[in-house]
Amino acid sequence: MNTPPGFEPGHALPSELAAQVLCFVWREDKILVRAGESPALPHLADVVGLRLDGTRHYLGRFQDADCVAIGVAADTPEPAGWQWRGLRTLFMQIADQLLALAGRAFQVAEWDRSHRFCGRCGTPTRDKAGERAKLCPACGHVAYPRVSPAMMVLVTRERELLLARANRFPQAMYSALAGFVEAGESIEDCIHREVREEVGVEVEGLRYVASQSWPFPHSLMIAYTAEYAGGEVRPCDDEIVDARWFALDALPQLPNPVSIARHLIDTTVARLSGATPA
Repeated sequence: MNTPPGFEPGHALPSELAAQVLCFVWREDKILVRAGESPALPHLADVVGLRLDGTRHYLGRFQDADCVAIGVAADTPEPAGWQWRGLRTLFMQIADQLLALAGRAFQVAEWDRSHRFCGRCGTPTRDKAGERAKLCPACGHVAYPRVSPAMMVLVTRERELLLARANRFPQAMYSALAGFVEAGESIEDCIHREVREEVGVEVEGLRYVASQSWPFPHSLMIAYTAEYAGGEVRPCDDEIVDARWFALDALPQLPNPVSIARHLIDTTVARLSGATPA
């Protein structure tokens, strides 16, 4: 869910919006799409026609169309012919570029919904002029949209991958290890700690691969590979149900292709198989 090519981000809502503005309408963690076999996002004319009232946040322009995130009340009913859907359920059903923009829209709408009061003194906040931020008029505290950095690491041992199944995963699906960065840590510190805490092994040879915005709800996934350095693989905390080494030609069920986890696994398999340069 990286920024689509050609997208021009912005935060200042234009004084006038055309009817064909692309709208990402959120009711808490559900987005509005047209019902049917081919889900579609609404335009501003649809939103007006459906009488959906909510806070509008300008996102920018994509393919010469303005994009707006709209957060509506939690009790907003489902309009006839439309559905409230979780973003994950739309994977492979709408274009990846729109998925990325929908993820951006969710993070902005969720930030607005969860920062209506100052976290320092409790005073109602207001939008800060000139930037996407909330300002407390009483104590001056400024709150920006939250981004939570998290590491992901795929550990290799020659032509084997260390994959784990978390208790929240569907049955049989395995993935790379991941964890949130703690205060005072670097990404590299986090990798060593999380691998040790989750599966009991040590790693070396860290290698950056890619990053991806992951709006569930506001993560930035930073992916690495690492080489096995010692220890016996075993689940070490309540989140990990199973962890084991897999040969490149005997991999288990893997994450959705939209995810950075799948990109990390696929590119590593290609590299270790000799399909891409090391």
